[in-house]
Amino acid sequence: MHQPPNRTPIYNGMPSRDLGTEGWHKPWSGGNGGNCLEAMKLADGRVAVRQSADPDGPALIYTVGEITAFILGAKAGVADFLLS
Repeated sequence: MHQPPNRTPIYNGMPSRDLGTEGWHKPWSGGNGGNCLEAMKLADGRVAVRQSADPDGPALIYTVGEITAFILGAKAGVADFLLS
């Protein structure tokens, strides 16, 4: 789990660079030319997500409940409409 440098306040849409460079992972990647999502688990349990092609761009911050609902929904096929 990651705590940003200098205890920067964490908020949705904050610059990803303010969360630091360590702790980002690419759990989803494929043959899309390197345009992947990167995720970081924060010290308080929330999850930050950013676009790997824009590592200084905004970070979306999800609560444990939000990221759990997203992952379980995706696994259950709820988001399959996005692929067609």
